[in-house]
Amino acid sequence: MRKITPISAIMTKNIIALTRSDNLEYAEKLFKKHKIRHIPVVSAENVIGMLSYSDLLRISLSDLNDDEQSVDSIVYNMFTIEQVMTKNVISVSSKTTIKEAAEIIAKQEFHALPIVDDGVLIGIVTTTDLLNYFIRQY
Repeated sequence: MRKITPISAIMTKNIIALTRSDNLEYAEKLFKKHKIRHIPVVSAENVIGMLSYSDLLRISLSDLNDDEQSVDSIVYNMFTIEQVMTKNVISVSSKTTIKEAAEIIAKQEFHALPIVDDGVLIGIVTTTDLLNYFIRQY
């Protein structure tokens, strides 16, 4: 295993992103359509937050009612993306090594890191990306 492989070698480059003006129903549709669990929130091309599917589950009341969609719609309309997203997101550059990114994710207990070069979001790496990389090494 090469210890100097940059994170850009395994990051996802086709980024699905949200803006602060998007709503949580739209976010849920993106999570389900693309089968992803983390979406960066951007202003222009700058990362201002991260929304995870578990953030939505945390505010969802669907387990309390059989009419899951209408309950979630009501709850989602009570909050904005900015209220639910994680702020002060740690990001790394595309030159950060896979090992360094893995150490950040493990230490901070994140499940995704945005990849930012010169203030612009260019990719995302998740724990799944890291695990798949490590599996391929053996």
